[in-house]
Amino acid sequence: MKTIRQYAVLAFATLILASCSTHPRGFSSPPGHQKKAAGSKSAKPFAPGQQKKNR
Repeated sequence: MKTIRQYAVLAFATLILASCSTHPRGFSSPPGHQKKAAGSKSAKPFAPGQQKKNR
């Protein structure tokens, strides 16, 4: 009975820790904030809709 409880606690802890993963995104902040951080005058190069498509 004691080992079943230990396995249950271990499985629960594994599920909790596995669900806390993070996934990096390409644009983590709005274009205006990226512009200020880079010191640029325009946010256009940082906006995803304004990027040129690679051909």
